[in-house]
Amino acid sequence: MQQTTNTILMIRPINFRMNEQTAVNNYYQKVVDNLLPATVNKKAQDEFDAYVEKLKAHGVDVVVVSDTDDFDTPDSIFPNNWISFHENGTVALYPMFAVNRRHERREDILNILETNGFVIENIVDYTSAEDENVFLEGTGSILLDRENQIAYCALSARADESLFIEFCEDFEYTPVVFTANQTVNGKRKAIYHTNVMMCLAETFAVICLDAIDDKKERKQIVKHLQQTNKEVIAITEAQVNNFAGNMLQVKGENNQLYLVMSQAAYNSLTPNQIKQIEKHCPIISSSLDTIEACGGGSARCMMAEVFLPKA
Repeated sequence: MQQTTNTILMIRPINFRMNEQTAVNNYYQKVVDNLLPATVNKKAQDEFDAYVEKLKAHGVDVVVVSDTDDFDTPDSIFPNNWISFHENGTVALYPMFAVNRRHERREDILNILETNGFVIENIVDYTSAEDENVFLEGTGSILLDRENQIAYCALSARADESLFIEFCEDFEYTPVVFTANQTVNGKRKAIYHTNVMMCLAETFAVICLDAIDDKKERKQIVKHLQQTNKEVIAITEAQVNNFAGNMLQVKGENNQLYLVMSQAAYNSLTPNQIKQIEKHCPIISSSLDTIEACGGGSARCMMAEVFLPKA
């Protein structure tokens, strides 16, 4: 099993704005004052386009699909929450916390991938869990160590433990469950997505250990990471607030590995942390300020990794 892929699915926004339905437990979203919705959307599109260009310039195969006007889908730019693609040709569809995010799931996207030569053998659909108000938001909630078949999940309103265990049974992963918190107005509250505070690469992991309040859980996670030969690069809660946990390792030209992150994430890192990362692979960073402020998500959330086999 490969940990990284050269192919990324990205959805170009057409009605991007702050989603009031996700803001209830995504504390990274901010109201951007004095900007018209059309201006916010245009800025997000410009950031998106520049980001895609940067990835392509490094030899990353980016499949760009435009959002549609069919529904109000302000968060469509973050496809990794509703779908994941696996090497055995399986696609997983996930139950989403926000009602307006459920419209992001589009069958035509699977057709587009098949037209591009990817093979889909099987679809595992967890979306009926929405009827029970049970959620598991894709690779936002689940961090996959694909090589070692270990799945990490920080529990939250968007990551249900029993559904996560079911996913692990279906896909033959060993589950590692923990709780990650952040301080919001002086109170510790669950971080909404695991991939905001943790990133798994082939030979290292970037993680905010300070977010894991339970010492036993923290030790357990470090142990798993070390046993799978990953260098642990610790980041702070302040860096998490700048999306330094929301990174993804991808393959570029000639299978060169890169760690992708936003400019804000990069700017928040210390010279020593940058050196630690660059020991393993170069960094690609791109400015995503509007997307981060209004969407409360960053570079990793915008990329759905495609591991499907090619025909």
